[in-house]
Amino acid sequence: MSVTTSVATEDDAERILKLQFLCYQGEAELYGDWSIDPLTQTLDSMRSELKEHHVLVARLGDEIVGSVRGRVDDDGVGRIGRLMVHPRMQRHGLGSRLLRAMEQQLAADGTVIVGYRLFTGHRSLGNLRLYQRLGYRQTQVEEVNSKLSFIVLEKRTEPALDRFAAIA
Repeated sequence: MSVTTSVATEDDAERILKLQFLCYQGEAELYGDWSIDPLTQTLDSMRSELKEHHVLVARLGDEIVGSVRGRVDDDGVGRIGRLMVHPRMQRHGLGSRLLRAMEQQLAADGTVIVGYRLFTGHRSLGNLRLYQRLGYRQTQVEEVNSKLSFIVLEKRTEPALDRFAAIA
């Protein structure tokens, strides 16, 4: 059975939230903080995100084994977040596949995309390697608290390099 990628529906909200809870346990442990947003998000909030953002899921049969969210902001920057892959499915290219699919989804939205932006925690070395391998470059560090800094990474689209630099 192969993994397929599709747009999430409202019926997927609870399963995405359960996957998110599973996937972000490692991040919580890494930073010693179980109050991080992905672990405290409510089902109603997830349903709202499904209406307001692009949300893709990876399915293995009926099981959701990966997901990613994105939106285009007013400056034409594709904001990508909550990329997650079920622990047993990691290291098989699914994260890369979901990230590329979201980039394509946002670009196809009809809004001019000047680039993509995402972030991860400073200790999340696997995430940093993945993003850098896919063309993302660190642009800033935002200190959240004494335990956590967010590494902001950007990937520029070719036609809009100058415009993206102006809004970064």
